[in-house]
Amino acid sequence: MKTAVTAYPIQESISKRWSPRSFAQQPVDPETLNQVFEAASWAPSAMNEQPWRYIYAHKSDQESFQKMVDCLLPGNQPWAKNAPVLILALAKTHYDNGTPNGAALHDLGMANANLITEATALGLHGHFMGGFDQAKTRELFELPESLQPVVIIALGYIGEAEQLEEPFLSREKAPRQRKHHADIAFRNQLPN
Repeated sequence: MKTAVTAYPIQESISKRWSPRSFAQQPVDPETLNQVFEAASWAPSAMNEQPWRYIYAHKSDQESFQKMVDCLLPGNQPWAKNAPVLILALAKTHYDNGTPNGAALHDLGMANANLITEATALGLHGHFMGGFDQAKTRELFELPESLQPVVIIALGYIGEAEQLEEPFLSREKAPRQRKHHADIAFRNQLPN
């Protein structure tokens, strides 16, 4: 596990969160997965719209799981196919009255943050992937125009890094890096 080295103390479920590519064979039981989705459901949202939707497939559901793998770009397929669960995160982009919801992507991000924080607290880890074919995903999952596919999440328990081939092995073993908080948060205004 790669616990973050931080400048200030932060919650353990945040410091232990990272995006592995190597997953153990251990399945994620339905109750644990439901707990993760329960956490996502309690995220804040504009006008309490809760514009997030999730479609998930366990690896044991071979046909549904393969459909999700088929949506991924070639750079993600070799390792993501070994995750016990794949989750497609969607944003409902309009309110029921047809008005665009400008906060939908933000709100889905909040739900995803709750989801991954809860997952980490339960010993799970997830890898968020923007590398997927949106058109193919729309077609295979028969998505209405009102739902925008945003990310696919590989979720499971961490496996041995050595089960990965290059270039994924090197990435898995690389140290975690983040910008210092002073590089992202500025008092009063952005620097010139």
